[in-house]
Amino acid sequence: MNEKSWLRVVNSCSDNLKVILSPSVVSTLSRAEGLRIDCAEGSKIFTAQCRSIKNLKWVWIVAIGVVIALGGAVAQAQQTQKTWKIGVLVSGTASIDASRDEAMRQGLRELGYEEGKNLAIDYKYAEGKTDRLPQLAKELVAEKPDVIVVGGTAVAVAAKNATSTIPIVVAGAGDLVEAGLIKSFMYPGGNVTGVARLSADFFGDRLKLTKEILPKAKQITSLSNPNNPGHARSLKDAELGARSSGLTFQSVTARSAKELDGAIGSAAKGGASALFILSDALFNSHVGQIAQASIKNRLPSIYDRSTFVDAGGLMSYGVNLPDLSRRAAEYIHQIFKGAKPGDLTLVQPTKFDLAVNLKTAEQIGVTIPPEVLQRAVKVIR
Repeated sequence: MNEKSWLRVVNSCSDNLKVILSPSVVSTLSRAEGLRIDCAEGSKIFTAQCRSIKNLKWVWIVAIGVVIALGGAVAQAQQTQKTWKIGVLVSGTASIDASRDEAMRQGLRELGYEEGKNLAIDYKYAEGKTDRLPQLAKELVAEKPDVIVVGGTAVAVAAKNATSTIPIVVAGAGDLVEAGLIKSFMYPGGNVTGVARLSADFFGDRLKLTKEILPKAKQITSLSNPNNPGHARSLKDAELGARSSGLTFQSVTARSAKELDGAIGSAAKGGASALFILSDALFNSHVGQIAQASIKNRLPSIYDRSTFVDAGGLMSYGVNLPDLSRRAAEYIHQIFKGAKPGDLTLVQPTKFDLAVNLKTAEQIGVTIPPEVLQRAVKVIR
């Protein structure tokens, strides 16, 4: 038989799919009489040329090789089509957290993950009711996401109590070591990692800022939530900073929204020159109430997020929260690639933004120096 007959292995559904053979299959096929194995671009792509096949057993060998190769190709295709699942636990509402949620999605898109294609995100909002966090965390864990994303110490604690195996990425929180969630920022261990919110000089910078606008200030009073596991350490740092700046230090507490007005009134009656608000999920959801109570008592107040200033608070000084969420996407990407959260060092922010409400300053009789206004990224007039 002089005619040459050609047998080509192709994929009937896609002209672009190449069959990838394992080395063992290629070795077997190379020993077949009348077969030629061509190599292209590092992949074993073969064309079988049958001149005079006297022994049909090689046909069966080729067929078996094709089946093995196609099986590998299908498995490879299925792997590339994996949809990653992220669960997001939030203490506030969807509207309050919108900029942070979008920043995380943007960061993930830049890394090749997009909802509806290879990514699914499920959000659980506590709507300002922090007592709902433990149950919402359990619901997220039951859905078996690849990663859980949280913001804030109380939210991180709820997630950690719900799972010790699913990776938890923090997009901003207080002292996670004090809260017992990690061993250290350098070597967190366990299943928690991410981006912190506080830096070593954070309280000192806020106190310096307070003295700039209130040069005659004598006493700083801190508003904290005893239910927040990170506030014990934060209060110590704030008191140390106040005393090193020549200020006396007092504190008032609120465990619920009902206690906020009374706590702020007590701070004013106790001789506070300014109210130093510690970051907390409860306070985040009631910035308007805190701002108005401060104005009512003519008490200059400073928080760590610009939504406080939008709601009527005098001043905010803190990290850019959407940026924390965008940076958290990098940790999610590393975990998707196989990294263990306990091996990923937590990073701390280095850039903080200042916002000022001049309307509130006028209402309570405070003059903001021009040099402070020049440093502000947001000024409400």
